[in-house]
Amino acid sequence: MFDTLVAEFVDPDATIPPAIAMLRMLAALVFGGIIGLEREADEHPAGLRTHIMISLAACLFALISFELMGIAGGDNVQFDPLRLIEAVTAGVAFLAAGSIITSGGKVKGLTTGAGMWLAGAIGLACGTGRLMLALQATIMALIVLWLLSKITTRVGQKLSSDD
Repeated sequence: MFDTLVAEFVDPDATIPPAIAMLRMLAALVFGGIIGLEREADEHPAGLRTHIMISLAACLFALISFELMGIAGGDNVQFDPLRLIEAVTAGVAFLAAGSIITSGGKVKGLTTGAGMWLAGAIGLACGTGRLMLALQATIMALIVLWLLSKITTRVGQKLSSDD
């Protein structure tokens, strides 16, 4: 009985072995979390948990796509990876749009929305096994979010002190 239950959760014929799928999901969790942590530290609306969930979901969509390809007939199945990317992009864009606020002629939340969108792309990279690509994008995102934030803050202070 226990063997039957385990077999339901761990498919030995899976397209992607469970250990590899877990590694990819953990990578999505960590990389999405790194971006989310930076947003959380600056007290932006979408932080650690949001970015992790987006990245993990995108990764899972990619993994599910690979599994469905394997179940449906392997080499005889037409697979269009652009459809996967479009679906994840549309879903994340919906969430990101909700984080953008316009008030009194000022727009807030654009960077947070872009970070959410990037978290989705990083999750897709992880899910498709492109972990190095996901790591590189995460590092670049941190440079943009953290370093450029420091630079723009200093430039803003300099400009306001020149007035």
